[in-house]
Amino acid sequence: MSFFSFGQSAEIDIVLNDGETRKKVEHKTEDGKKEKYFLFYDGETVSGKVNITLKNPGKRLEHQGIKIEFIGQIELYYDRGNHHEFVSLVKDLARPGEMTQSQTFDFEFTHVEKPYESYTGQNVKLRYFLRATVSRRLNDISKEMDIVVHTLSTYPELNSSIKMEVGIEDCLHIEFEYNKSKYHLKDVIVGKIYFLLVRIKIKHMEIDIIKRETTGTGPNVYHENDTIAKYEIMDGAPVRGESIPIRLFLAGYEMTPTMRDINKKFSVRYYLNLVLIDEEERRYFKQQAR
Repeated sequence: MSFFSFGQSAEIDIVLNDGETRKKVEHKTEDGKKEKYFLFYDGETVSGKVNITLKNPGKRLEHQGIKIEFIGQIELYYDRGNHHEFVSLVKDLARPGEMTQSQTFDFEFTHVEKPYESYTGQNVKLRYFLRATVSRRLNDISKEMDIVVHTLSTYPELNSSIKMEVGIEDCLHIEFEYNKSKYHLKDVIVGKIYFLLVRIKIKHMEIDIIKRETTGTGPNVYHENDTIAKYEIMDGAPVRGESIPIRLFLAGYEMTPTMRDINKKFSVRYYLNLVLIDEEERRYFKQQAR
């Protein structure tokens, strides 16, 4: 029983007009789980209905107005009190008054700008959501519905191969080459490693994909590195003149597009890390951003 009737006297449900046909995609939540959400792109219209169901039919529900909002916001986990909104649209559905029966309200946000990709990371979250609110004097009644936004990119005009050398003077000289410098999320990294000089006893070599998330600005910058993949390319000692092919399929790994200075709040970049370990467990590595 609600004390002094402070409990919610109505339920809100948000239903999209194209909910039966719109594609859903999996997206990671803050607790690391994956859930399915409706997928939208930049410029697409978001429309639907807000259903308000009275829990006690026949009993009046007084309110100070009913509205729905479309919000895009960034939340930095170290500053949870502040939500940085980069999209904020509001539609009034009803003026102040009273409801005596359950009602349905139509809404439409036309050609909504959604400039950034949805993202849940180690220290930051970028989300889009609809929020319907019945404003009341003491306690608002509200309901949120998250959606996921994917950004579309064009193929780069220039996507040249990468060729690099790594070495320790008079001990080790390796040349490695990747077929291009930019990859899409379902791409295959194709490359080759050449051993020009080997005078140390290498027992293991791998390629790692490292995700680096950078949040904050100035003195409050946080870097978080996360190893997305470890791919063993050699087990045993190579000899001079040997070459090893690389073929790494990205589709099997949990990756996002590269994000550069999103709303001046955060960035996400990926690196290919070539790691060599010798018989004395010393590690040698060379990193290349992609």
